[in-house]
Amino acid sequence: MSTQAERPVAGGVGTADPIECSYIRAVNMALEDAMAADPSVLILGEDVAIPNGPFGATKGLHARYPDRVLDTPISESAMIGATLGMAIAGLRPVVEIMYADFLMVAMDQVVNQVANTRYVSNSRMTAPLVIRTQQGSTPGSCAQHSQSLEAMLAHVPGLRIAIPATPADAYAMNMAAIQLNDPVVVLESRRLYPTKGLVRRGGADAGVGKAEVVRPGTDVTVVTWGTARAWAEQAAAELQAEGIDGEVIDLRWIAPWDQATVIDSARRTGCLVVVHEAVRTGGFGAEIVSTVAEALGSRLRACARVGTADVPIPSAPVLSAEILPSPARIRQAIMTVIQITD
Repeated sequence: MSTQAERPVAGGVGTADPIECSYIRAVNMALEDAMAADPSVLILGEDVAIPNGPFGATKGLHARYPDRVLDTPISESAMIGATLGMAIAGLRPVVEIMYADFLMVAMDQVVNQVANTRYVSNSRMTAPLVIRTQQGSTPGSCAQHSQSLEAMLAHVPGLRIAIPATPADAYAMNMAAIQLNDPVVVLESRRLYPTKGLVRRGGADAGVGKAEVVRPGTDVTVVTWGTARAWAEQAAAELQAEGIDGEVIDLRWIAPWDQATVIDSARRTGCLVVVHEAVRTGGFGAEIVSTVAEALGSRLRACARVGTADVPIPSAPVLSAEILPSPARIRQAIMTVIQITD
């Protein structure tokens, strides 16, 4: 089988003006526009068809495309195995896994099969598939429905990992993921699903592998992604009143990740703080810190990581608030690295 040509990212209705919508509606629009633009795109997963998706991401799509939006049995391994077969056969399937935690029962398919398809076939076959899921903590979700697992997935060669933090990126990055010829895991956030923002529908540029500088600054580089972006922005805004000018970078993609943007920023500021919702030990923040330290040596004068405490996520909101990152914890980390360099 010959390698498929990657599809252009542009598709759908292509409206010129952005519209305001929620994060989950942006995901829904991306799926709708991708299916309208390309008949090889189909969706499968638990409750994605008649129930309109467990969180509403596929609302209305089964009614419009009854043969291309498919409910599956409750077997994540079977879902992803079937998705891989469809992709190898020339389709562009999108599989929804209800919680990222549930990927653990399908890791053989993800790690040993999906990620290796191009390599073991000497590029005669590709796996243009998307695994959509959501991760992170919300009140009452408990330990088996709240984990942030991006570092585990980023460790696997052959996978691309996207983590949209805004409705605009939820749209653009899902659209881009569907067009790529390699497997993409899109890690969304149900904490962010209700949040609203402007979305440019149609030919949005996802900037695959590119970070976004969401707040320029000169004193410290703050790198973050997903749910932690809003916490980092709030912390930087509060510290601005105290004369500390923080540059906030939303990494957006962690495989591949935008090393050039992060290193350039840290070279200018000399200070680096990485913030993520995943637990601190073994989190992707350690990869960022070590990469920047190797590149800059003594020019990186101070660094810190802010992550969730190394414990299971409790179901009680008052307890989870104690262990998750917060603007206050991020402010303290920034103050610490600034004081080290004074």
